[in-house]
Amino acid sequence: MAEKVMNILATVTGGKSYKAHKYGLDHAEIPYIDYGEDTTIWEKTAETQPTKNYVPLYSQSVEIARRDFTLLKYFLDGSRRVYKVDDIAFKKSGGRTAIYPVIAGQIGIACCKRENKKIIKESFEYECDISVPDIADSDGRKGFFPATVLKLNECQELKCLNIEFKNILPYKTANVDQKKYEDKGTACIQDRMIELEKEAVAQLVRKNKLDQNNYLIKDGSLEYKPSKEEKKDKRKSAIFKNNYNWVLGVSKNFNPEICKDIHGKSNPGFIADLPLYNRTPVAMYKSPYSEGLSFAVWYIRLQDKKRTRTPFDGVVKVEKLLVKDDELEKGIDSKLVDLLSACIINERNPVCYGSDLRWANHIYPIYLTESYIKAKYVSSESFLHLF
Repeated sequence: MAEKVMNILATVTGGKSYKAHKYGLDHAEIPYIDYGEDTTIWEKTAETQPTKNYVPLYSQSVEIARRDFTLLKYFLDGSRRVYKVDDIAFKKSGGRTAIYPVIAGQIGIACCKRENKKIIKESFEYECDISVPDIADSDGRKGFFPATVLKLNECQELKCLNIEFKNILPYKTANVDQKKYEDKGTACIQDRMIELEKEAVAQLVRKNKLDQNNYLIKDGSLEYKPSKEEKKDKRKSAIFKNNYNWVLGVSKNFNPEICKDIHGKSNPGFIADLPLYNRTPVAMYKSPYSEGLSFAVWYIRLQDKKRTRTPFDGVVKVEKLLVKDDELEKGIDSKLVDLLSACIINERNPVCYGSDLRWANHIYPIYLTESYIKAKYVSSESFLHLF
């Protein structure tokens, strides 16, 4: 009988595997409204022709569709499937035994491009990672986790599925509520996915594929926490910032409470009442998660709320990192915002997919990119069987 991954991991780390119940930790298929804490600092309007009203875009979207014109060429999505695969015990000082969850995940990063009116693959990265408590390397030995990955990949069942683990990602256990261990492990997988997303953007920039006529749409927010290297090295931080000059983040889920009126008061109704094929004014804000970076944000309604379940279904949040000095000072050219917004409207999902409750907030090329990633995953049953 082939040895399981957890048996190898427990032997190498000196832990005890409990063969605990295995289950998925993802709920990404369920649409939701992010009612998170409002920590965003809104500063001022961020477009050259400020407005307090909605901006209609139907005519422009129809006109550019007739010309078969768009600035949106590349579409990036990152996806992960995360699982609690076991509980593992380690002895601590004083002889006490502590039990921790082991988290594993599949990560997929795909970039698709429009070519001759078709959406085709530009790049794809897939990897499997495991997150374990940092106490698994109690001696802090350099290279311990990479060496452990090599041992895990000797597992015959991994070879049968033609997959291997890329990283062991330790999560911190000191001063952490035991109930939060699963969240810590999941965060490690999420952070790894974000790093792969950033690298996919960097590759496009290195190949000179992004410019004022070829924008990239990234699914989700651009509010990345800077890496340790970016915090230490200002040059790397500047490179990251410049990489996003031609990138838009389009989010299906957002916190409507952070929408402010002209008096700085929360006004989620302004988004809920957004008419079909209209956008909101553009606002500038600084996020506490992205140190020193300023963003422009606006909202677009893609689908008629008469056909959706909630007033926020059919609305997407658009973000652009403000890179140039004139953008920081005067905001984005309002005509460019209108054009980009009209292009996004033309990418909306053409039909209601019964299997996806998020249909109203999808743009179609991102839906295709996400579907491509999911088709490359090992089934959850097969993946969990490895442990």
